Amino acid sequence: MANRGRIAAILGPTNTGKTHYAIERMLGYRTGVIGLPLRLLAREVYDKLVALRGPSVVALVTGEERIVPPRTQYWVCTVEAMPEGIGADFVAVDEIQLCADPERGHVFTDRLLRMRGTNETLFMGSDTMRGPIAALVPHCEFVRRERMSQLLYSGSKKISRMRARSAIVGFSVDNVYAIAELLRRQKGGAAVVMGALSPRTRNAQVELYQNGDVDYLVATDAIGMGLNLDIDHVAFSSLIKFDGRRMRELHPNELAQIAGRAGRGMSDGTFGTTGEAPPLDDEVADAIMEHRFTPLQKLQWRNHDLRFGHVDALIDSLEQGPNDPRLLKAREADDLRVLKILTAVDEIRARAHDGTSVKLLWDVCRIPDFRGISSGEHATLLEQIYRFLHQDGRVPDDWLARQIKRIDRTQGDIDTLSKRLAFIRTWTYVAQRSGWVRDESHWRGETRAVEDRLSDALHERLTQRFVDRRTSVLLRRLKQKEALLAEVNDKGEVTIEGEFVGRLEGFRFRQDKGSSPDEAKTVAKASLQALAPHFHLRADKFYNAPDTEIDFTEQGGLMWGTDAVGKLVAGSDPLKPEVVAFVDDEAGADVAQKVQRRLQHFIDRKIATLFEPLMNLSKDEALSGLARGFAFRMVEGLGVLERAPIADEVKSLDQDARGALRKHGIRFGQFTIFMPLLLKPAPTRLRLVLWSLANGLDAFPEAPPPGLVTVPAQSDAPEGYFTMAGYRQAGERAIRIDMLERLADMLRSEDSRGGFEAKPDMLSITGMTLEQFAALMEGLGYRAEKGERAKVKAVDAVMADPALAAGEEAPAADIAPEVAAIEDEGIAPVAEEAPEAAEVPAEIAETPAEEVAVGEAADAGAAGAEMEVFYTFTWGRQRNNNRGGERRGGGRNNRAEGSKRTDGERPRGKGKPKGKGGKPQGPRVHSARPPKADKPIDPDNPFAAALMGLRDKT
Repeated sequence: MANRGRIAAILGPTNTGKTHYAIERMLGYRTGVIGLPLRLLAREVYDKLVALRGPSVVALVTGEERIVPPRTQYWVCTVEAMPEGIGADFVAVDEIQLCADPERGHVFTDRLLRMRGTNETLFMGSDTMRGPIAALVPHCEFVRRERMSQLLYSGSKKISRMRARSAIVGFSVDNVYAIAELLRRQKGGAAVVMGALSPRTRNAQVELYQNGDVDYLVATDAIGMGLNLDIDHVAFSSLIKFDGRRMRELHPNELAQIAGRAGRGMSDGTFGTTGEAPPLDDEVADAIMEHRFTPLQKLQWRNHDLRFGHVDALIDSLEQGPNDPRLLKAREADDLRVLKILTAVDEIRARAHDGTSVKLLWDVCRIPDFRGISSGEHATLLEQIYRFLHQDGRVPDDWLARQIKRIDRTQGDIDTLSKRLAFIRTWTYVAQRSGWVRDESHWRGETRAVEDRLSDALHERLTQRFVDRRTSVLLRRLKQKEALLAEVNDKGEVTIEGEFVGRLEGFRFRQDKGSSPDEAKTVAKASLQALAPHFHLRADKFYNAPDTEIDFTEQGGLMWGTDAVGKLVAGSDPLKPEVVAFVDDEAGADVAQKVQRRLQHFIDRKIATLFEPLMNLSKDEALSGLARGFAFRMVEGLGVLERAPIADEVKSLDQDARGALRKHGIRFGQFTIFMPLLLKPAPTRLRLVLWSLANGLDAFPEAPPPGLVTVPAQSDAPEGYFTMAGYRQAGERAIRIDMLERLADMLRSEDSRGGFEAKPDMLSITGMTLEQFAALMEGLGYRAEKGERAKVKAVDAVMADPALAAGEEAPAADIAPEVAAIEDEGIAPVAEEAPEAAEVPAEIAETPAEEVAVGEAADAGAAGAEMEVFYTFTWGRQRNNNRGGERRGGGRNNRAEGSKRTDGERPRGKGKPKGKGGKPQGPRVHSARPPKADKPIDPDNPFAAALMGLRDKT
């Protein structure tokens, strides 16, 4: 083809201003066409020209976009979409070295050989094209342009040490995403640029980088094709790539094309490796810095002179080889592969029977496989499109609308949105083709609108996933050494420069849980620096806060409202715990000391208030001798002592000493010696905390819920817990010590040797069923013997009392004045201690207690009579071990509930138990055996009154 006008090759490394030079030259003519390697770069150049000359004279034509105003003068296109035969004054083709690309090289070679401007033609690219151009384009002049800045190799660096304003290059989507995620955690985020992105998404991502929202860019090799960004350093995360057929190493000239993006204008740039990529060989690094590369010898070529008379003729013309040794037949491209698949379909071959039909089939086959699916799947779609176009002349509106509607959804993750964008590009391409749809303007607008919505959604997802704006803002402010503005709202939420960074809990800053360990350092540094004045203001407010705003937890924590501000630790005395304040080091020593002092004041006053009776006892100088020693024991026991371990000390107290101690509210019970006022929920809760601290427990047991008479006895409870909680363990349950003493008062009047039954009052004060009460009694050392009998009306009337059936407490006859106050907090009153009586052991035998209903029906008994269950209780330690050949003192486990008695057992109590031979026997009457004359009587023994009465009779 004859040369027309000036033909020049502007060759040199990156950052030489070649593309800028071509744009200036084109604008010097009335008309011009420039072909660019990427849709992204075409859009960038189009925007520049529109800014310079206005949208009315600039056209943009790519596979998926077609903006052609009526008075078009300048055409900005992808190389594949460059219009032919328009007679433009100027023609330019950028990145001409892509003539050697295995995938697209034949298109660039065709433009090199056939595209000419009437006045001027420019080819811009690498100096490696000098030889082929000189051989294939006669009369071409060469212009060498030097790089405007230096490009230096800086070796290998970890991503965590990557300098700001760096681009990290990956060669797969997964690799790009992994690097971007790492940069988000370590550096606050990164923008993502890939060739598959729509121009709208790509521009939005680039804007994040260009305006400084992020300092890092993660990209594929797409950035090597002329995209102009402010990059100081380029790092390769890999030195191999998949070229569409196989994995191969990148050539030095390919590495240079990408590395050349570093350093724009007169600013020097650097390049290196990172991640799994090994350091570059010295020879390769030197070649890139000095721009010395092996000249290209062969260019990809495919025949442009196609024959459309028959499909076989078309295929033959496409497979024709070049007649120049510098040209290399291109490998089978996607369009040719799909053409062969479709011509193997009988219907398609029959339809493509003339030149027009064959040309239409070829145009359909050239629809790119944007979706990246298999050739077979892509061919199926193109087959349907060809049928529509061949039969009706256009793609049906309703069918096209359905395809677009399935794609027009902005929900989903990055991969889902990327796939939808790839799908819409197919229909955008179809809508751009003249005559393929009924209303081209409408469908171009529809597909463009869908692409824009998907692009915006994809940009949003990319930003959400790979950009932490908070960390990015903080890093930029710290780098600029600007004062950070922190705000703390009434919920403790901390925002710095408008970005939420965490919460201020008391005097400790808690970062947002979304922060990774790498981000934490940056956020913490910036946040604590900005929060310094807030710590002082908060400390002043806390120091002046009333005690009602502060509280302790059952685990020894100290709370200010809902914020933990400290904890209790053991001191030299159980009643004098010490305080550890929770204050960040960055708040300063003054804040920490102020918080610690306020907490110590609080706990000291709390102990003084809740344990006032105990404090008064410890300070009573009128107490002397044994009474003073016993007072010390009470203080040491935090107001509650088991009686059994100190029985001898109690016996040694005379009545005067007891009277002095009773004035302080001390109650001498059968099982426990305690101060009733300290059984209130609040003192009990604090007592357990102080006791846990003094005993060095890792986990503090919590107080039982207030108001419960009995609670389950946990097997793993620490020794001494129930006493400190105000309970005594009895089998599988524990009973409140004040209610136990009331029960003991009732039991004193019963015949514990001969046997007795539970009274309604006993069940009422414990709130138990008969079965539960039996288990409790066994836990206290009694034997519970189960029997059945005909129900007596009198008993029915008693048990039918709704108050008793509901487990309500019967009123106590005599209640000490100092005890009555605790009824207000859910603790039942305790009766006055009984007169002195003979000692009866109170050891506890742990036995299981099953909660079953009272009065279950039994088949045995008189015919037609309603039966009831009853229990006879006897003191287990007073039974002989040889009766019936069986030891029975161990409680209920010796015989299963409801089982028959063995021969030799004597029935007890009322009813109709079976003796030997199954004959009914009448009830036996027992009398209590008086104690021996020489046995001393304990003045505090709960059975003293009954036994002293018996002594008087004898």
